[in-house]
Formats: sequence, C-alpha cells, structure tokens
Amino acid sequence: MEHSPASAADLAERLGATGYLADGELATVGFLALRMQRPLLLEGEPGTGKTALAEALAESLDLPLIRLQCYEGIDATQALYDWDFPRQILHLRALEAVHGETDGTVEEAEKSLYDERFLLARPVLQALQQAPAVLLVDEVDRADDEFEAFLLEVLSTYQVSIPELGTVAAAEPPVVVLTSNRTRELHDALKRRCLYHWIEHPGLQRELQIVRSRAPEVSEALAQQVVGIVQQLRTRDDLLKPPGVAETLDWARALQHLQADEIDLESAAATLGALVKYREDSDRVKAALDRMLAG
Repeated sequence: MEHSPASAADLAERLGATGYLADGELATVGFLALRMQRPLLLEGEPGTGKTALAEALAESLDLPLIRLQCYEGIDATQALYDWDFPRQILHLRALEAVHGETDGTVEEAEKSLYDERFLLARPVLQALQQAPAVLLVDEVDRADDEFEAFLLEVLSTYQVSIPELGTVAAAEPPVVVLTSNRTRELHDALKRRCLYHWIEHPGLQRELQIVRSRAPEVSEALAQQVVGIVQQLRTRDDLLKPPGVAETLDWARALQHLQADEIDLESAAATLGALVKYREDSDRVKAALDRMLAG
C-alpha cells in the first residue's frame, strides 16, 4: 500500500491529525494489521471509538471508506451484490422493440441480463473492486453464525464468486476493520483470522485531550467539568447505557451552544438529551448531578 505508515508512532501521529487520539497499544495493533494485511477486530462498549477508528484510518491513509452495517438477519446478498431488476426489465423491453420475440434472440437476451452494467455491488464486493479501500464491518456481533462463516471465507481469500460473471478478486486486500459491542461471543475461527484489540473508555486525561481536539470551541473549564462528571457516571452500575465519548462531545458542545460557563442543574437538565438516551438513565443522572454539583 502506498504511503502506508512507517511505524506505530507514525500511524498514531496520522490518526491524531484527523482528531483521533490512539494510545500506544491501539496504534501498534493498527500498524501491524496494515503491515500484515490482517483484519482488525475491535471489541468494546458502545461509544468507545471503534467505528471512529475505521473512519480515521481511511482519512489518514487517504482511502475510501466502505461501511457494512450488520443487523439481525443480514445475509450474503446484502453484503455482496444484487441485480438491478428494473433496469433489466427495461433492457428486455428495448430488445423486444428492436428484435421482436424471436427464438434466436431469447438465449442472447437472457445472457445479456447478467451483464456487469446491471450489477449492484454491495459493500464487500465494492471493497474488493475498489481496493485499496477501508472496509468497515460494523457491529458484526449483531449478525448470525452463517454470516460470520461467509465473512470468514471472504477474509481468507479476498475474493468472491458471482455465478453469472465469475470470480472477483481484490487486486490488493482491503484494510478491514470489524467492530463488536460483544452482545454475543464471536466464533474462534473469525477471531483467529484477525488481530484483536479491546477498546476501553478513555481515562480522564485522554478524554479531556479528545474534547480539546474535537471540540476546541469548548472552554477548558467547561471541558474539565464535563469530562469529570462523565467519568464518574461511567463508574455507576445502574445506567442502561453509560455515555460514550461521542456523548461526551455532544454534551460539551450542547452546553457551549447555550453559552454555559459551567454546569448547573438548569443547564444540565436542558442538555441531558445529548448525554443519555433512556428516560431511566436521565432520571438517575439528574439525581446524581444534584449530588455532584452540591458537593
């Protein structure tokens, strides 16, 4: 790959230029995934920056980002390709208008329907065709075992077979990043194919650096107060979904837009929709903020 990073430190610097602050371990495993041409599997709680890393990788390497969002029931068709049925019908009508319905053209007409111009490439096929590219397989833990087996096959050969057209192989393996919130355990076979890294929520100082980098318009005092409160909230075990880094940034920006110099109960109540996404969590956070701010 042209312009690939020379070292883990070089990759960390490039990611930092995009606003993504990677620690030494994450930068190292990312560098090795690039050098060894292995998929990178990132697991961690929602909001820890797994998807953002793939986006930052694509930006730092100046490669297109192709995203496959997994969901329950996804199959190979959604990931690979489909045929443009409306265009095929129009093509048939055009042939009938020109040639008429003669036996000599039926077989040719059928063959012409499965031409590459009617192929709708889905994310995995796009990544193989456009390589080099960054393929993000987001929330792979939402898919089922059959889809995992399909992914394993593709990631082992970086090629797919289209019965009507033949085999499509990547000229260069794409950079593959898989993310998982660990709602279920992934199969060992898929994990063995990848380099693995667990992403934790950042500590106070690193999260403060992230806010400074991604939201420089937020004052230093407000940023410190926001990050300090979020760090305390993540230690609670009664929240349905503790705030992630994205929520920290959203809350800091929301407070800044209200021209708040510091967090008080009024500004917190007005902006909690940026921080938590469940009514129960909102009630618990309001009660916790009352105690935090009073102390």
